[in-house]
Amino acid sequence: MKHPLLLLIIIAITSCKKQEYDVVIRGGTVYDGSGTPGVLTGVGINADTIAFIGDLSKAIGKKEIDAKGLAVAPGFINMMSHAEISLLLDGNSQSDIRQGITLEVLGEGSMGPLSDNMKKDYLTQMKRNPDWSFTIDWTTLGEYLESLERRGVSPNVASFVGVSTIRVNQLGYENRAPKPDELERMKALVKQAMEEGAMGTTCALIYAPDNYATTEELIELSKVAAPYGGMYISHMRSEGNNILAAVDETIRIAREANMPAEIYHLKMGGKENWGKLDAVIAKIDEANKSGLRISADMYTYTAGATGLDATMPPWVQEGGINEWIRRLKNPTIRKKVLQEMRTSTDKWENLLLNAGTPEGVLLLGFTNDSLKRYTGKTLGAVAKIYGKTPEETAMDLVITDSTRVEAAYFLMSEDNIKRQIALPYVSFGSDAGSPTAEGFFLKYKDHPRAYGNFARLLGKYVRDEKVIPLEESIRKLTSLPAGNLKVSRRGSLTPGYFADVVVFDPVKIQDHATFENPHQYSTGMVHVFVNGTQVLKDSDHTGARPGRVVRGPGWKKK
Repeated sequence: MKHPLLLLIIIAITSCKKQEYDVVIRGGTVYDGSGTPGVLTGVGINADTIAFIGDLSKAIGKKEIDAKGLAVAPGFINMMSHAEISLLLDGNSQSDIRQGITLEVLGEGSMGPLSDNMKKDYLTQMKRNPDWSFTIDWTTLGEYLESLERRGVSPNVASFVGVSTIRVNQLGYENRAPKPDELERMKALVKQAMEEGAMGTTCALIYAPDNYATTEELIELSKVAAPYGGMYISHMRSEGNNILAAVDETIRIAREANMPAEIYHLKMGGKENWGKLDAVIAKIDEANKSGLRISADMYTYTAGATGLDATMPPWVQEGGINEWIRRLKNPTIRKKVLQEMRTSTDKWENLLLNAGTPEGVLLLGFTNDSLKRYTGKTLGAVAKIYGKTPEETAMDLVITDSTRVEAAYFLMSEDNIKRQIALPYVSFGSDAGSPTAEGFFLKYKDHPRAYGNFARLLGKYVRDEKVIPLEESIRKLTSLPAGNLKVSRRGSLTPGYFADVVVFDPVKIQDHATFENPHQYSTGMVHVFVNGTQVLKDSDHTGARPGRVVRGPGWKKK
């Protein structure tokens, strides 16, 4: 070599040069999402990717994050999100970003594929409630997701395709089985959605029109999704009196469609059903031992939230809201509905009876201005104001509001919640939108799970009550749902994965939302990165909207 001294100088300069990253997070306890204890180390990010995890003492970052005393983890996955409309109205997703959610997984129904009549139904609803107005610039599910990305959203988004959406697309709100040619068109729509990136098939079987679908119909549609690597995920036909049969149905669909299945917001609704948890766990364990993959998700509250439609038999709701109201105005039909609302049954899920008392049904919001004074009151309290029975009052409220009327139902056991949190196959979902605590969102009482579900897990159940260790809770919020969904390059702090990263204070993370005052952000989440872009800085939203569509394993790129 002609110039050995020059070579030595070059080597010395190169070895002294510090590695540069776009972002360096140093000094924090890093949890990789696998369930193993955290390690005091650093994370380096370049562009949208995790570039390095390890000793970064000699590295420099264009942006430096001091995470001393804080936990660093993969971004959290909201396995059961209803942010499909709230993201259209406000893409910042404040309530969830402030809890570390970097992926919203939409389900129960879906925002596509839409028929012309379905679009007209949305426009009618918007006229009734201008606060919830948006431009419908899509038809298929894939186009909806692309519309969100184009408008700009802070979190990533994914979606299942709704069996009810497919059903209404082809059958409207009729309570009947599809004809052979209709079923073939329904299957073709499922195929299209899976190739557009849907995660699988989804349904909510206590509601019309979902509960018009037979088990066989659900199997046939799910069989289309299975070859694409999709999963079946369901709000089961019963979460109370008939829950054991509902679990059996879920397992049967998984077995016959040859695909994994997940139970939405696992719960034992109604005090008389609290003792059924052991039997439910046994059924799931037996199915998993047989080679199936059955999982579940949950929220961390003793109350659920849905509409007053869950107090009335499904048959009266056939045809949609207008037909439902027309029937409720008929004295003969009304009398029959009243009797069924008061009668315990295994044929449909009566949440009024499961709540035990009308005082256990909290009214969350109305569209009609004349009813808004009842927001935050119980059905029992409004019934006394009306001078009518709770059942008659529920019917009157639906008629006057021309909606299903949102309500919270106090149904579950605190002991069961703790037991479910500890189950190894249980992840977490808010079953709520992702609102902002300002503007028109404040007109409506929300369930506190919209603002606190994940912080409540980490604060109340992990830190304070020590139901599970912190590293296990992070696994359940990250790699577990990512693995169930077969999502690639997310759910773990691993070099080469997308840089969805959260930094939070495990000592301070806390939910604050209550049923009386739900619009309160959780605290303790300090920094959040989505695809390498910081969306939460020092606990304040940056306004950035780097969220992308996360597609299922069957996606076929255009």
